[in-house]
Amino acid sequence: MVAAGDVDKNNVADRLGIEPDMVVQELGWDEDVNDAVRAAVEERIGGELLDEHADDVIDVVLLWWRDGDGDLGDALVDARGPLDENGVIWVLTPKTGQPGHVEPAEIAEAVPTVGLSQTSNVSLGQEWTGSRLVPPRQSRR
Repeated sequence: MVAAGDVDKNNVADRLGIEPDMVVQELGWDEDVNDAVRAAVEERIGGELLDEHADDVIDVVLLWWRDGDGDLGDALVDARGPLDENGVIWVLTPKTGQPGHVEPAEIAEAVPTVGLSQTSNVSLGQEWTGSRLVPPRQSRR
């Protein structure tokens, strides 16, 4: 049984599509992030999350984003730079009622302007939700 506020570590990596040995970059870390999500991803990949200074080609970006963090479009352009052509960006935002909540319309507005498509959303515990962004199909050969 998962306690209230906890993330089910057994399937959070599955819900995020994380596979062993993937290269995962974390952007926007702050003290309010869900450490259980981070731990589940690190356990699945068998290593640490990379920070914004990584030079690797990235399979998955975890972008922790809150209202007031700046321009989401600019952040997505930066996140997309080192992303593999089939890579995924997860925009992780506080849920409704949480400090820093981001309106879904803000994400929906930013996504197409940077050449991405939003495909799904997942719940990550009591405080965070994730929006999955991918390059459009025609660019994923």
